[in-house]
Amino acid sequence: MRKIAFIILGLVLVVVAALVLVVAVQPAEFAITRSLAMNAPPAAIFAEVNDFKRWGGWSPWEKIDPNLKRTYGEITAGVGAVYRWQGNDQVGEGSMTISSIKPDQQITIKLEFLKPFAAKNQTIFDFTPTAAGTTVTWTMRGRNDFMTKAVCLFMDMDKMVGADFEKGLAQLKALSGTAPAKTDPPQAK
Repeated sequence: MRKIAFIILGLVLVVVAALVLVVAVQPAEFAITRSLAMNAPPAAIFAEVNDFKRWGGWSPWEKIDPNLKRTYGEITAGVGAVYRWQGNDQVGEGSMTISSIKPDQQITIKLEFLKPFAAKNQTIFDFTPTAAGTTVTWTMRGRNDFMTKAVCLFMDMDKMVGADFEKGLAQLKALSGTAPAKTDPPQAK
């Protein structure tokens, strides 16, 4: 009986060791990117993304929780603008801070999740002029810790978050057809 128990214990240890090894060799960094062509000039679309108070019109997460609590920093647009949210399990809790902009070209945001899991990522919106308007590219970059690597073995985060990006870009496209051109000059740093 002891021999069988030791064999089972040995097999369990081998399986656990193999799983730990598989998780450990997963990529340490990730990037999720989606793009969409829009029939509006870069300035109009840039204005929607650069002002956190305008995100309610297009952000895919704003409508998931009708009781979402939002707070803003002293400024809501441009470098230093802050947006904090607290919502249900699907939306979680966190904050975004615009860390840099290139007017009508790029917005970089420091994204910090507090719940349901802690994470610090970078979000970048690129606005590329085209003959028909603008191609908007939405990217989120970050690092995977051991637990995130393990979760990613069973869940396709690119597919899940990417679907939200696609939904947000489609809503931004629909909105950008009626979006006014920016009224305040962006704050560059």
